[in-house]
Amino acid sequence: MTFSGWGRYPRIESRLIEPISAFEITASLSGSDKWGPSVIARGAGRSYGDSALAKTLVSTRYLDNFSSLTTSEHGHTVLRCASGISLEKVLETLIPKGLFLPVLPGAKAVTVGGAIAADVHGKNHHIDGSFCDHVESMQVLLATGEVINCSRDAYPELFHATCGGMGLTGIILDAAIKLIPMPSLDIAQRTLVADNLQDCMELMGKHHESKYSVAWIDCLASGATQGRSVLYLGEHVDEKDAREKSKPGRRGLSAINRSELKIPFDAPSFLLNKYTMMGFNSAYFALQKSRGVPKRIDYDAFFFPLERLRNWNRLYGSKGFLQYQLAVPQESAHACISAVLSCASQAGKGSFLSVLKKFGKANNNLLSFPIEGYTLALDFKYEDSLFPLLDKLDAIVLDHGGRLYLAKDARMSKECFRQSYDQWERFAELRQKFDPRGQFSSLQSRRLGLG
Repeated sequence: MTFSGWGRYPRIESRLIEPISAFEITASLSGSDKWGPSVIARGAGRSYGDSALAKTLVSTRYLDNFSSLTTSEHGHTVLRCASGISLEKVLETLIPKGLFLPVLPGAKAVTVGGAIAADVHGKNHHIDGSFCDHVESMQVLLATGEVINCSRDAYPELFHATCGGMGLTGIILDAAIKLIPMPSLDIAQRTLVADNLQDCMELMGKHHESKYSVAWIDCLASGATQGRSVLYLGEHVDEKDAREKSKPGRRGLSAINRSELKIPFDAPSFLLNKYTMMGFNSAYFALQKSRGVPKRIDYDAFFFPLERLRNWNRLYGSKGFLQYQLAVPQESAHACISAVLSCASQAGKGSFLSVLKKFGKANNNLLSFPIEGYTLALDFKYEDSLFPLLDKLDAIVLDHGGRLYLAKDARMSKECFRQSYDQWERFAELRQKFDPRGQFSSLQSRRLGLG
């Protein structure tokens, strides 16, 4: 069978194993080499590049059960669930109970195991950190067949290597996650307009205490308008306010949005070009500038705007696309992002899906992506001429002390990875400790020199 990530580049022929339970996964691995030397767990396949591609893929889609909902000794509500369950399914279960996940990426199809393996972040990293900052413990199946329940206190080395470790330490079977209260289905959203990148960063700094913050960036604007942006700020609406102003029946499962809009086929590649993108970006910026009015929107529309359009990756054509996401320290962020935008604009490449977020402090996970500063994500349609440009962007990012997101990566060099992830050697040591034969590997890990 042919598999790819969400970006649809690269593609690989793989064997798919679909165990129906954690027991079956463990039993089939124990003392056996029948899976082969190159195996990686695969959840929903929503990592963009080649991090979930290998000769043999072990699907976690049947690991979809809820185990418990308890209160910890510190008063937190904790969910224990299997790794193959999607964040969408988790939310469908929690929201009627007035509970919510503390960190959400832009895709709700992502599985719990995938969210841990990539240590995903959301619009609130500057306040709440990344997904793994709220994981209390997890069960990991090692290549030896041993199942270890690890946490920050029990087997901490395995815990911090697995969080953000892209599945290279073993297969995550289940996890315990701290939850937060959700008073309503509504988010109070404020929309602010910035005329350039500097203005956008100043607005983000000024509104640092807003729980959720994300900016759409016009990646093709240049000169005095380079980095012109629309900044979205969000807060949960309190329960009393929500009861007074929300529609009747909003608390039920029926209120959870499920879009039926789909892209039924691959868009012709020529439709996405410099001129159509410039036209879209200008129109979008002008529309948002004319609004600027605070409003309440459903949580689903706020957190997952792209998910309302199913198969949106088809917009980039049959060859797919590459997402280029960088993180850069606060002190060099403006210079780095400005240089990246200039380079992309001059090349006439980019997309209408360019996003800027502010990051808080980094955590202790060895390969977690966020560093204190900013992150910029750009989508590029696949074409041969793209790769020299991305090499140029790599050099800019490295010169400014930045790094690239492993969950979005499909072509980063080994040298770039090692220069930007300063704990890669420690990760390699621990991976050798927990998987001495290097059974768990991916196209990405081999490309990056991790085996």
